[in-house]
Amino acid sequence: MKAKKFLPIALIAVALLFIMAVFADLNGKWTGIIKIPGGDDLNVTYTFKVDGNKLTGVATSPSGDVSIDNGKVDGDKFSFSVNVGGTDYPHTGKLYADSCGIDIDFGGMKVHTKVLRTK
Repeated sequence: MKAKKFLPIALIAVALLFIMAVFADLNGKWTGIIKIPGGDDLNVTYTFKVDGNKLTGVATSPSGDVSIDNGKVDGDKFSFSVNVGGTDYPHTGKLYADSCGIDIDFGGMKVHTKVLRTK
């Protein structure tokens, strides 16, 4: 008997998780701390705007704002670059329900960071 009650509840829970994953949205502000090569921490805010599969926006740090260039979105994966002082820094990431995991290429040195949605 318990299995008959459990199955509908489990199916509803799985369906809700699926819907949340499908409708997870990259648009908006995301903040985090990047451990840059050399060990320093860099507070950063990414403001993302998605239009179809195109990603634009701004990355903000204590040094100021830089535009997000060459941005693309493919499902829950995304990529873009920022240009700081004439150097491009490619980013690749994955969107989760409440966070994004981002890998940044600092001239061959990969750094992973996590950013959280800003309310």
